[in-house]
Amino acid sequence: MAKEMANIRNLATSGHAGSGKTSLVEAMLFKAGATKRLGDVNDNTSIADYDVEEQERKFTIDAALVHCTWKDKEIQAIDTPGYPDFISGMISSFPAVESTLITVSAIKGVELNTRKAWGYAETNNLARAFVITKMDVENSDFPKALDQIKEIFGQQCVPFVLPIGQAGTFSGVVETLRLPDDVPADLADEARATHESLMEAIIEADEDLMMRYLEGEEISEEKLLKTLGPAFSSGTVVPVFCTSVSKDIGIDTILNAIAGFFPSPETTERTAVPVKGEEGEEITVKASDPEFAALVFKSMTDPFVGKMNFFRVISGSATTDSVALNPRTNKKERLANLYRMQGKEQEAVQSAGPGDILCAAKLEDVEVSDTLCADSRPIRFPEIQFPAPMVALAIQPKSRGDEQKLSGGIAKVAGEDTTFIVRRDNVTRELIATGMSSLHLDVMLNRLKRRFDIEVTTKVPDIAYKETITTTAQAQYRHKKQTGGRGQFGEVYLRLDPRERGEGFEFLDEIVGGTVPNQFIPAVEKGCREVMQQGVIAGYPVEDLSVALYDGSFHSVDSSEQAFKTATRNAFQQAFKDAKPVLLEPIVNIEVTVPSKYIGDITSDLNGRRGRVQDVETMGDLQTIRAQAPLSEIATYSTDLRSMTAGEGSYSIEFSHYDPVPALVQKQIIAKAQAKLEAARKS
Repeated sequence: MAKEMANIRNLATSGHAGSGKTSLVEAMLFKAGATKRLGDVNDNTSIADYDVEEQERKFTIDAALVHCTWKDKEIQAIDTPGYPDFISGMISSFPAVESTLITVSAIKGVELNTRKAWGYAETNNLARAFVITKMDVENSDFPKALDQIKEIFGQQCVPFVLPIGQAGTFSGVVETLRLPDDVPADLADEARATHESLMEAIIEADEDLMMRYLEGEEISEEKLLKTLGPAFSSGTVVPVFCTSVSKDIGIDTILNAIAGFFPSPETTERTAVPVKGEEGEEITVKASDPEFAALVFKSMTDPFVGKMNFFRVISGSATTDSVALNPRTNKKERLANLYRMQGKEQEAVQSAGPGDILCAAKLEDVEVSDTLCADSRPIRFPEIQFPAPMVALAIQPKSRGDEQKLSGGIAKVAGEDTTFIVRRDNVTRELIATGMSSLHLDVMLNRLKRRFDIEVTTKVPDIAYKETITTTAQAQYRHKKQTGGRGQFGEVYLRLDPRERGEGFEFLDEIVGGTVPNQFIPAVEKGCREVMQQGVIAGYPVEDLSVALYDGSFHSVDSSEQAFKTATRNAFQQAFKDAKPVLLEPIVNIEVTVPSKYIGDITSDLNGRRGRVQDVETMGDLQTIRAQAPLSEIATYSTDLRSMTAGEGSYSIEFSHYDPVPALVQKQIIAKAQAKLEAARKS
């Protein structure tokens, strides 16, 4: 397994769904002789899209690791999902590689996830190259796609090939770095001009070379090629290729480029934090460091092997049965089983070195973003940052008695995808599954059914409203009951005062003269807390008020804690209803990013959802709208936004604060809550 770092190439394929990422990977594997036939997503022969759910839906859901050899270079590629719904696979894969091939359809051009791939690649300092795909398909348009790429991502995007023909006449490519002697006549002028532009882009990456070029010195091909690697790695030059998988055109050119000038792991440097260091201290981890350090970027559950964790070795080496420290848990993990992956196929290996991307089995306490390192140098790499999931569903098992089974199954499914989160809402008492979209949730719940035979019912979650008061009110209640033996007696006088939002609950003991004995005062406070938890006007928790116990009476024989709790509950409810109660609803900050042509529709729609637009930012032909809106109004926003923007829009939300619900809306919520309570009583 030992390989020279200089001969390793780690890359990810990324881009929008349907742009040909997986087909490109299959073509590279086939061209390099790693597979005996060209895998096809449509007939379920793809090496990368091997999951049953992927085969049924015909698109990538999970990142898949494959490898091949080309010109003595070991290429390790991660095929990432193209739908934004499954973007976690792309985000988590990027820290494991040095470069990415971003595919762009020659028919559709730059799409939503094209931009996202570029942005996340830039954040991870990856070298980037574009591949314009489907050049043989009707309505393909290389010049249009290239112009879009240049306009959106910059003039440093330079064609490394030019197509010979297009659509049905697409028959080959002309390399522009080394112009061949047999350039077709109709491409000669464009090829020479592109060659000059490419040379200048490469030369600009080296200041000394640039000065010599401007002084008239002829720059040799050898010097150009030597400068090309650093220029590509720094982003000064972004190559643009074009291909047809079905015609086997342009694949070898891409493989030659990967082998020739794509970065190797030997130049890798990562920032890490010493586990026992000073707060804020950082160190640089180099590929040449002797201490073992690896980043876990993917987890999955194999039906035969169990839990499997994919990791990229940043420095040092490990062997089968060696021990690595997980600083998050402070536990040592035995690397008993190491595998090299080719899609779902596993090849056992005995060692792992810098640059290797491997899989370890049965590390039950290891999660995505964990660091595995040598005990002699305990460090943690920065956690991979994932977007917050936006779309929520309340779920419950379809069959009674499956609660325990559901808990275990859903924990395993959630462990594979950090953007699929399941939690119990303490206010609504619902089990909430949250994902990136309705499609994402549908896939994850189907996976739950397929793997663990657990079916669930779903609905839009209840909104976690709260109740509070807006003015001061007082109430008195005497609880007196005689049952033949010892009676019950307790009397309290309560005053309720509103508090500022977020100040919570305060209980004040203002008893003078012992009208309520000290031993019963805790029962009064407990009675207040119980009724606050259950709610008064609509069954939602009460918050942000103070309760003062300022008077009362007792009986030396019949008074008890229970009697005072009962009196308190009744007095609290009466005072609460007299204190002009209101419902509070969660307000969220929402950012919506859409192409400029949709801006009017989006702002109008947000206004109709009781939203308040606060800011609009322009980024090229994209605009980001920042607004605040009630959570109840955007419960189905994922589906609505997709419909309004033909899938070109994206959004994110985060909780902001609670605000009073408008009076008319409040009446509707209370009526619905009371009807639900009445139905529960009858049942």
